[in-house]
Amino acid sequence: MEKSLHLEIVTPDKLVLSEQVDYVGAPGFEGEFGVLPSHIPFLSALAIGSLYYKANGKTHHVFVSGGFAEVSDNKVTVLAESAERAEDIDIDRARKAKDRAEQRLAQIKEKVDHARAQAALQRALARMRVRGNA
Repeated sequence: MEKSLHLEIVTPDKLVLSEQVDYVGAPGFEGEFGVLPSHIPFLSALAIGSLYYKANGKTHHVFVSGGFAEVSDNKVTVLAESAERAEDIDIDRARKAKDRAEQRLAQIKEKVDHARAQAALQRALARMRVRGNA
């Protein structure tokens, strides 16, 4: 049995992470899931939230904004709309985005705008939670 697996997180803009890890926990659309070495293959849609992984006895967090995770051949590949390591998150920017989204939600008249503002708020709050775990 393998002792580690490869984690790769990719966005349309860049390769965010490519490392050997011991465990991956991810915010699946149907709930959080975990992956250990030699896991069976599967594909899952991702929700906005915190993906975390354990490597060399430490836990690391990465903000992900939707996308997909594929587990196959002892590798977890995450294709995310956006992703940021906890240490790269600008907490002031996240707080400002949260404030803007809350203001928009207080003034919304159309459902489409409400959904966009709600999604922006979820992203800002998730970034703040992930940054708090750094």
